[in-house]
Amino acid sequence: MQSRVSDEIALLSASQIAAAVSRRDLSAVEVFDAVAARIERGNGLLNAIVRFDPAIGRAQAVEADRRAARSESPPLLGVPFTVKDTLMVGGLRATQGSRLFENFVAPSDSWSVARIRACGAVYIGAANCSEFAVKGVTDNPLYGITRNPWDAACTTGGSSGGGACAVAAGFGTFSLGTDAGGSIRRPAAHCGVVGMKPSHGIVPDPHGFDDPSLGMSVVGPLARSAGDVALVLECLVGYDPADPLSIPFPGNPRIDRTASEAPPKTLRIAFSRDLGCGFACDADVLDAINAAVAGLQANGYRIDEAAPNWPPGTATYEELACEQAGLAALFGEALRSGHAEFDPAIAQQIRTGMHRSGAETARAMLERRKIHASVARFFHDYDLLLCPTAPVTAWPVDSDLPHTIGGLPAGTRGHAAFTPLFNVCGVPACSVPVGLVRGLPVGLQIIGARFSDARVLQFARLIERLQPSARRPPERVKVTST
Repeated sequence: MQSRVSDEIALLSASQIAAAVSRRDLSAVEVFDAVAARIERGNGLLNAIVRFDPAIGRAQAVEADRRAARSESPPLLGVPFTVKDTLMVGGLRATQGSRLFENFVAPSDSWSVARIRACGAVYIGAANCSEFAVKGVTDNPLYGITRNPWDAACTTGGSSGGGACAVAAGFGTFSLGTDAGGSIRRPAAHCGVVGMKPSHGIVPDPHGFDDPSLGMSVVGPLARSAGDVALVLECLVGYDPADPLSIPFPGNPRIDRTASEAPPKTLRIAFSRDLGCGFACDADVLDAINAAVAGLQANGYRIDEAAPNWPPGTATYEELACEQAGLAALFGEALRSGHAEFDPAIAQQIRTGMHRSGAETARAMLERRKIHASVARFFHDYDLLLCPTAPVTAWPVDSDLPHTIGGLPAGTRGHAAFTPLFNVCGVPACSVPVGLVRGLPVGLQIIGARFSDARVLQFARLIERLQPSARRPPERVKVTST
């Protein structure tokens, strides 16, 4: 009975926890203890959180209760959260999942971490990621593999897989991740949670680790509901002139309030099964997504089949060229000198970047402008675009990639085809669960025009209301043979 009550507390929403702690109906320490109990029971198998010190979290929970006693009521008071290991928590280790940074101690909080803590949230621990956050599964030489909470024999995807797993398993209410090509959205889809890549520039990231993707990475939240994502994102939106990519959010960024309203039936909505690029998708995954779209249509929303008019070659656009060049610039010398053991797949990306010419990298960066323009034109005609988040369910952890998608050879990027273009364009994109296929979650991706983050989350909340069963966390972890 005690365990059941503890689990009920751990799985409360962010708004429920903050309200209860502010009213002093529930203490932040009780919430922390409930989450810590779940971590102790389940993290050994899943490896979602790679650094967890109960004393650190409990001290912050005690301070949250003191704030409540002083009648303070910040929006995330007492809400427990995890932080991807590519972001920094001051005075604690931050490793990027790399032996190169195994003993690095963060000099200060990342901007987003400081902002969230100022809003009253309680830091739980560091969530696992792929090395340097540049791989589609979550494992690394330092901390090993993170396993899917729906089936521990399967991957979480990457690179924010530790955070997605932690949220799904109840190891914290939300997680801060990063997304340079789908690293928040695809793990969210594979773990059955909501993951948001905000519009580029609205969440500053002025200090911390360098971004090897050369400007495509953003900080964003993962949570068990779109409502929690909206609440956290509203807390994160800001402007910092120290970040050259930071942009003041136009108008009043009341993301949480707007997202709680019903989307108007007059929205112009498009849906594409292949993004107009011929991207493959498993038939049963597509069936689940088609059913979600049909449910929206049955509720009075007109949805056209349409996709952006992409420039020639978009389907084969090599978005990794910039990232590989960035990796080579940052870590090429360490690889040459044998200074640290790298993940073999990451070492290969660094080597590839070392052999890329400046002209190749420049061409890839110039192509971004054309892709951005095609999406901007598309959103003159439509308010939202729907498509798969990932074309497959989670695959076995002993394979870096799925071998086939839609009955065709998957290649090295087929599993990731539906997400990177929206990093190139800087637009908001959210993955929301739409059911299970073969016992594993499927995500629908919602994309909007730049700065329409509130509208995207408003629509994500509608999909949740139409499919409440898709939001349930797994009651217990299944373990299948691999």
